[in-house]
Amino acid sequence: MAFSWKKTAILTTDMVLGIYLVLAVTAFNTPDELSHVCDKVKINIEESSSKGFLNANDVKIQLQQARLYPLGDVMKDINPRKIEESLLKNPIVDKAQCYKTQTGHVIINLVQRLPVIRIKADNGEDYYVDEFGNIMPETSYANDLVVATGAINKKYAQKFLTQFGNYLIKHPLWRSQIEQLNILHDGSVEAIPRVGDHVVYLGKPVNIDKKFSRLEKFYRYGLSQAGWNKYSYISLEFDNQIICKKRKFTTM
Repeated sequence: MAFSWKKTAILTTDMVLGIYLVLAVTAFNTPDELSHVCDKVKINIEESSSKGFLNANDVKIQLQQARLYPLGDVMKDINPRKIEESLLKNPIVDKAQCYKTQTGHVIINLVQRLPVIRIKADNGEDYYVDEFGNIMPETSYANDLVVATGAINKKYAQKFLTQFGNYLIKHPLWRSQIEQLNILHDGSVEAIPRVGDHVVYLGKPVNIDKKFSRLEKFYRYGLSQAGWNKYSYISLEFDNQIICKKRKFTTM
């Protein structure tokens, strides 16, 4: 029977690989590692284009409620996959990564979704839209967002209201001043402010930045002198002009 160097080389390689795997597993699962407990949990939350709603304490509470918060647990009993799956049940979480270190730490990396506007349409639909136009279910983390009401379907919300939401949430003045957008049947937009008893008609959902820039100037140099309740309706529909309708005051 002829001696085969090729078979011998293959067998030798397999034996060496087998010994390496046994040693590697044995080295990793030393008695100290198996009995070591998690003494630190590090939670990293990646911010999106604007500051998000989720914080490390929210993540901790969610994992505690699911009995998955790993601090103090034996490292070998911690299941990173279960932690990831639990966190992804939160509608505000877009991506979750969890892993263990040999020093007894558990690292959790999250990417959160940023809801920018809430939709409460005439057809009964109630949902959020995130900064990229994705539909989100209701979440308790976004109670202070602008609410859009009226004749809204999902296509309109994703195409136009996402732009409004992103604009408003990034501008402190309008984030605090505008509390509601009302969409009329022709697709035009009315804005309802928190301060001032008037409605701002924006027309079609285009040139948002220019319209709000004109409104800011009118607020600063017009209403601040004339009074916040002098007008009942302010229209910014047409470029380079603002049309106001005076309020009719009744006498007793």
